[in-house]
Amino acid sequence: MSGLITLVQWLSPAFPTGGYAFSHGMERVIGDGTIRSGADLAVWLGAVLRHGAGRQDAILLACALREGADHAALAAYGRALAASGERYSETCAQGAALARAVSAVTGREISAGPLPVVLGQAAGPLGLAAEQVIGLYLHAFASNLVSAAVRFVPLGQNEGQRVLAGLHGLIGEIAAAAAGAGLEDISSAAFGADLAAMRHETMDVRIFKT
Repeated sequence: MSGLITLVQWLSPAFPTGGYAFSHGMERVIGDGTIRSGADLAVWLGAVLRHGAGRQDAILLACALREGADHAALAAYGRALAASGERYSETCAQGAALARAVSAVTGREISAGPLPVVLGQAAGPLGLAAEQVIGLYLHAFASNLVSAAVRFVPLGQNEGQRVLAGLHGLIGEIAAAAAGAGLEDISSAAFGADLAAMRHETMDVRIFKT
């Protein structure tokens, strides 16, 4: 139980990774009017989880959790997967912040890198099932984006929570599949999200970093 509680702490909004500052390009599509309701948000997040960074990160995390994992090589691979400058800064800034905070709290030396690789390095010794770690990671990822939409669409808090609850099945499905996957299974087809992240860089006024 202590390992699970520790992981929940690391993935909570209170842990200083700065996740609240990132929208994964969603600020751009909200500004364009593509996301105007909970239903729109659910479709967008479902695509990102199933076809984009969600699935990519899930497989990277699974690989990083395995005994004997080469975290430096996985970090380099994760950085190479970034489809835009903002996606690169999003995963690397949060990964560096997580590494600093976990190192400070636990006394272990955790190396910086993309967020899922850092979490895998940190969470490996907790003794949790890979599927459980991945599921909680994806839930935290989706929860952060729901929170961004609640603030910026805006959506009501209850509507945001309904969207998040509706993603639980998909999150479990992706986590189960990713737990046994390898780097050769990584792919991406979330072109809309990648383009949104690129176009976000050109916004004159921005609330979020990405």
